[in-house]
Amino acid sequence: MVTSGAAGQAIDSTAASAHARLWVRPVASLVVPGAGQLWAKQDRGLIYLATEAFVLSRYIQLSHDAHRGASRYRDLAFDVARRGFTTVRRDTVFEYYETMERFATSGEFDLDPGPGLEPEDDRTTFNGSVWLLARRTYWVDPDTPPPPTSPEYQLALQFYSSHAVGPDFRWSWDNASLEHQEFRATIRSSDDAFRRAQSQLGLLLANHLVSAIDALISSRLTATLRRPASMQTTWLGGRRTQVRVRVEF
Repeated sequence: MVTSGAAGQAIDSTAASAHARLWVRPVASLVVPGAGQLWAKQDRGLIYLATEAFVLSRYIQLSHDAHRGASRYRDLAFDVARRGFTTVRRDTVFEYYETMERFATSGEFDLDPGPGLEPEDDRTTFNGSVWLLARRTYWVDPDTPPPPTSPEYQLALQFYSSHAVGPDFRWSWDNASLEHQEFRATIRSSDDAFRRAQSQLGLLLANHLVSAIDALISSRLTATLRRPASMQTTWLGGRRTQVRVRVEF
């Protein structure tokens, strides 16, 4: 004899087990795209798996190309453009190399070897363009300097000191136009490879999510089609009665 309480516990246990099985395939596909589909003997799992392998190989190749290009343009910067200014190789942020791409020379940081700071005044150099921007920002007339002790002049000097390239990072592509052209091409191709590699990461994530959602929908449809109706026997008023119970997932 099975009491109604025992029958309820059996139904709850069956529902919990079915609910757990419902999530096995989606989780498997989230970890390895296509795994949940292949578990259910669905051929489309091979498509997710092949997509994962292709996109992952593209990401690895693009990352390799990007790092190789980065090493190359850094080598050019140090061996050619910075060779005459420093013997110690020091790396810095990517924006520094972008600036080297746009300006053939950094210019001097301080034109006066004595006390005080005299900024670079050649506008074709990077430091000269920084000093011009500082003057345009803080002076009434960028070509008419205020007194050196005035707040306007000091603010312009502070701006220049914060944004200009110091002696340790000076560069010049003078007499090295071919190397400068190679530097520009390499930095652009490396940056492009980095961006494309990041887009591959987005495709990888999308493949995982789509495969998991596909497996979840398939699991729910399969559970609905195979949902059993169980017969439970109970006693009502001394009479044995069979109650048909449908287990919901």
